[in-house]
Amino acid sequence: MGKLWTLIIQLHSVAGPVLTLLYPLYASVVAIESKSKLDDEQWLAYWIIYSFLTLVEMVLEPILQWIPIWYDVKLLTVAWLVLPHFEGAAYLYERFVREHIRKHITEREQHQVQHQEQSKKSPNGGKAKKKFVEFVTPKKGDQEAY
Repeated sequence: MGKLWTLIIQLHSVAGPVLTLLYPLYASVVAIESKSKLDDEQWLAYWIIYSFLTLVEMVLEPILQWIPIWYDVKLLTVAWLVLPHFEGAAYLYERFVREHIRKHITEREQHQVQHQEQSKKSPNGGKAKKKFVEFVTPKKGDQEAY
């Protein structure tokens, strides 16, 4: 029984890195090389969600170390995210992440359009920006001091 228990513990400790890193890395490379865009979205979504999960885990580590089944819950969650049968990462991305990303992207695009309109309406016609760029860029013949 002791050897079987040791084997189970060793497999359990190896399953985490294999499931969270090795298989997703392999699948991401395969997805990049394939012509389909769907698998690219699945693995990009996985890496976004896995990064977020890792950051949350780092912040909440003092609390999570008191929960004895945390590693098992994390392993099952990542399995759901990774396994192609479930496509959990794509589901979470579509359901929760995409709407927040699109909201921020549209806000940024609106800000850029407003900034461009203001620069067109500026009294000096953008001359200050042009002068700054000319000041910052090195001229031919100028040498670095270091």
